[in-house]
Amino acid sequence: MNLISHNLCVTLYVGFASAQRVIQLTYCSIDEHNLRMDCKYALSGESPEVFCKYTQGERLLDTTDPDEEQHAPFKNRARARIFPGNNCRLLFKNLPNGKSNFTCNIKQTNSATVSKTSVVEKKLLLPCSAWSVLLQSCSGLLLTLMTLPMLLEIHWL
Repeated sequence: MNLISHNLCVTLYVGFASAQRVIQLTYCSIDEHNLRMDCKYALSGESPEVFCKYTQGERLLDTTDPDEEQHAPFKNRARARIFPGNNCRLLFKNLPNGKSNFTCNIKQTNSATVSKTSVVEKKLLLPCSAWSVLLQSCSGLLLTLMTLPMLLEIHWL
């Protein structure tokens, strides 16, 4: 049910999208020093290529575009990958204490780049449990789906 609910959530978000855009940027900690950030996006139409990159200001953390070069200090610390369901994931090692800005940039062939920035505060990061990530990415819909059977049972009593 987790995967079905998650896919349903992504489908609903994308279904209402009419242009290329970043829908949502979520993050959690893999352990106390490592960050996982998921960038969900919608596309304006069919395109042969979609590239994703994460930046901090002018510094390129990592990208899926082979024509761009990763900023040297992040070669062993950051990795960006595109996953099914229009999700670009960043894994970032050794997150510094305090607040850090992370920007997800999505570039579709022959379209402008769209982006979204989040401020991550290390001490406030929640662990990446399956439920916390799922609830963070689609809380309203998921909670409704999870409580619907209980509500229907009460009604029929």
